[in-house]
Amino acid sequence: MSTAIDLTGVRLAYRIDKQRVGTFKEFAIHLFKGQVDHELLWAVDGIDLSLDRGEVLGVIGPNGAGKTTLVKLIARILPPTEGRVVVRGNLAAMIALGAGFHPESSARENVMLYGALLGRSRTTMLERLPEIIAWAGLDDFIDVPLRAFSSGMVARLGFAVATDADADILLVDEVLAVGDREFLTKSERRIDRMIRSGSSVVVVSHSLPTIRQMCDRVLWMDHGRARMIGPTEDVVAAYEDSVDSAG
Repeated sequence: MSTAIDLTGVRLAYRIDKQRVGTFKEFAIHLFKGQVDHELLWAVDGIDLSLDRGEVLGVIGPNGAGKTTLVKLIARILPPTEGRVVVRGNLAAMIALGAGFHPESSARENVMLYGALLGRSRTTMLERLPEIIAWAGLDDFIDVPLRAFSSGMVARLGFAVATDADADILLVDEVLAVGDREFLTKSERRIDRMIRSGSSVVVVSHSLPTIRQMCDRVLWMDHGRARMIGPTEDVVAAYEDSVDSAG
């Protein structure tokens, strides 16, 4: 079976300046004098990972573990500081709730905007618009500005656009957690359809029942590192034991 994603020795560091600099002028003076002091925060630290086509990988861990940063690396939003990220095929990503949307624009306008960001033509999006809105259950809100939407409505709209066309790889970061049970069930069905067509899926979630139900394997991240990766039940059980013992 061919792989959809290969990560080799992937590390990503954020540069944290130690000095408190209030203005750009102060920063320029410090820089000119060679007084800029900083440290590196390794948000992702030495991840090796391969994901087969048609496989669902869950990513779990506490807040600040590096889960979202890892997904942004896979989505090629962020370049790695070290290592190699290989992604084979077209990709659809739901990384941040409302990412790619404009709050003052209507649902109709945002579907067109998000579709363009995903590389889809205006003609295609106009043709698909009625079905996208219907799947999201937003027929009565198609011309309402997004700022009036609940987080669940925004999630439904974003997920409907991202998954309307079968992508080779789907990245989902915590989006499923903000919807109701009906949305979760519909989303799982659509993801299952994509998997059957050969798509690979990466799901980041704090919902362990969702991870257990959907994923073939799980990556447990902690302080940017892979603490454990393996069969879903083994990793989730180990993570639960760790949380229980820490509490």
